[in-house]
Formats: sequence, C-alpha cells, structure tokens
Amino acid sequence: MIFRFILVWSGPPSYPPRMDKQPAANVTETKIVMSDPTALGVFGLSMVTFVAASQKMGWTTGVTYLIPWALFLGSLAQIWASTIDFRKNNYFGAIVLGVYGLFWVAVAMHWATSLGWFGKVDANADPKQLAFACIGYTIFSLFIMVAAFEANKVFAAILVLINVLLPSLAISILKKGTPLGETSHHLAAWSELLISLLGFYAAGAVFLNSYFGRTLLPLGKPFGWIRKGPAKTATA
Repeated sequence: MIFRFILVWSGPPSYPPRMDKQPAANVTETKIVMSDPTALGVFGLSMVTFVAASQKMGWTTGVTYLIPWALFLGSLAQIWASTIDFRKNNYFGAIVLGVYGLFWVAVAMHWATSLGWFGKVDANADPKQLAFACIGYTIFSLFIMVAAFEANKVFAAILVLINVLLPSLAISILKKGTPLGETSHHLAAWSELLISLLGFYAAGAVFLNSYFGRTLLPLGKPFGWIRKGPAKTATA
C-alpha cells in the first residue's frame, strides 16, 4: 500500500495583531470650572458673628437660637466654601474658611451640650474648657493674620479683630464675674460686631467684583511686607 501525503501551503501562520499597530485611542479631558466661593464663606462668617454679637452686646439674650446660625452659616457655609477652594488650589481660602468653619461647629456643640440637648450635663463638666479652645485658635490665627496681610487690607483687618476677639473671649470666660472679665466681654462684643460689618463689606465686594469682572468695591492692596515664593539667592 502506498500512502501519498499532500502538503498544502496556506501561507505564514497568523498571529494576533501587534499592539503597536493598533490605532491610538482618543483621550478626552473634561475640566470642571468652579466659581470663587469666597463671598459665600465670608458671608457665613459675617452672619454668625453678627447674630452672636447681638447677644454679647445685650441686644438679645441666650444662645439657644444662635445654634442654627452657628451650624448652618458659621460652619456649613464656610466648610462648603473651603472644600471648593481646596479643589481650586486656593490655599489661603481653603485653610482659613475650613479652620473657622470647624470652630463654629464646636462652639454650637458646646452651647447645645450646656443646654442639655444631648442629655443631663455631667457634674464635672467645666465650661471653661472653651476658653482654652479660644486660646488655641488665637495661636493659629496669628499665623493666618500674617498671611492675611499679603491678601488684602480688609481681610487683614478682619484677622486683626479675630485676634482681639478670641483672647477676649477666653479671658471673659476664665474671669467671669470680675471687672477684668466684664471688660474683656465688652471688648469681645465690639470686636465681633466689627468683624461682622467688615465681613459683610468683604463678601459684597468679592461678589460684585467677581460678577462684573472688575473692581467696584476695593479690598485694598496687600501690604507687601513679605514676598511670596522662594527666598532670593544672594548674588556674587
């Protein structure tokens, strides 16, 4: 028996196509443009300090109805604006609005706790701890004030007043019922009222200047005491 083998040439073996021969995929980048939230954050600060100042000035009494303003204007509005500034890489606005937004959350919780909203207050609870919180915030606010000098003059004035308000509050709490405590209370009241009024102006100025694309209400140029950027190297 004779076997015959027939070889049929079908060309070179086929392999999967090389990846480098594939057409390049089109990459689409989407850029989300977000508006400047500074006016919102500063308005939140202005509103809560205005309402809180009314209590310190003796125009209103108690802190029960201050809590909603502290939570929604003092805290939520500022923290919301802070998150937007983080996305926009606005370092000053992100940190400042976030820091003071969290302050008002804590203050609101302090008031609510003292009023018994979360149950009976422990007999060992010491409300003077708020004074030490104010001292801690004063320390960091001094650093913020240095940066505010190179932002604009209105923000610088607000930070100067904040650094009057916070230690005055601390002293008024620690020395409550004494002449020093009363003097500090009045100083805190006036500084908080001035913060709110300057804040209203700043919020309105930022809003109008941003909307119209030009300066309608000036905020004042930076003082120019500290230059931004790396230190200058000495030339030989």
